[in-house]
Amino acid sequence: GFGGVCLVFVGHPLDTIKVRLQTQPKPQPGQAPLYSGTLDCFRKTLVGEGVRGLYRGMAAPIIGVTPMYAVCFFGFGLGKRLQQSKPDDVLTYPQLFAAGMLSGVFTTVIMAPGERIKCLLQIQAATGETKYSGSLDCAKQLYREAGIRGVYKGTVLTLMRDVPASGMYFMTYEWLKNILTPEGKSVSDLSVPRILFAGGLAGIFNWVVAIPPDVLKSRFQTAPEGKYPNGFRDVLRELIREEGVASLYKGFTAVMIRAFPANAACFLGFEVAMKFLNWVAPSL
Repeated sequence: GFGGVCLVFVGHPLDTIKVRLQTQPKPQPGQAPLYSGTLDCFRKTLVGEGVRGLYRGMAAPIIGVTPMYAVCFFGFGLGKRLQQSKPDDVLTYPQLFAAGMLSGVFTTVIMAPGERIKCLLQIQAATGETKYSGSLDCAKQLYREAGIRGVYKGTVLTLMRDVPASGMYFMTYEWLKNILTPEGKSVSDLSVPRILFAGGLAGIFNWVVAIPPDVLKSRFQTAPEGKYPNGFRDVLRELIREEGVASLYKGFTAVMIRAFPANAACFLGFEVAMKFLNWVAPSL
């Protein structure tokens, strides 16, 4: 949970920029795009809305982050245990990938509504419309308009993003920890800089897999009701037709700048919390 809070505070401003870049409409012929890139989006948000603009929609992920990361690491632990015949069995990298994918399924249940609310709040100031006064108001209005389905809109795309990306995330983290462990030493004795490096790089690998479905998810979750009747297939078709395959990597720069420090902070928080728990209650 502590690791997740670190990730939200470090990464949210760049997440806001990512979502705004992913959802900006295609400019009309002869018109300049709303944002020319990551730096332009950052500057315009800061000038137009101040620091608060960069932290729009943060309440939703902050509320969900502690249970979400607890469930994320629990799901990974469960995925590992399900594949072990005895607790000290060493898993192969494909098995670690499978365990990570299970963790992605677990987190989506908690994450999907928060993602929907966060995206809507992140883009509303940029569109000049203030429909929602905050996270709770947004959740209430979505529920009033379309019931629980309205709150969970985009869950399939969240699964398509998080299941393979979580597999990549955890497998890469474990692989890098093994590589970075000096000969004759234990993985549990890794130094803080090495944990930071492994966690940061795992975050980058995670997002290389996650960005295309994330672009589709941001578009789908912020679209007016009924715009994409066939779900993500309609979003994909429209995006490729109008802006080409490269548009599936919109927000790439913002994601990559954010991925390393945010995920390094997350995994360090997790490792510190685990060491503390093992010290307080070694029998758990």
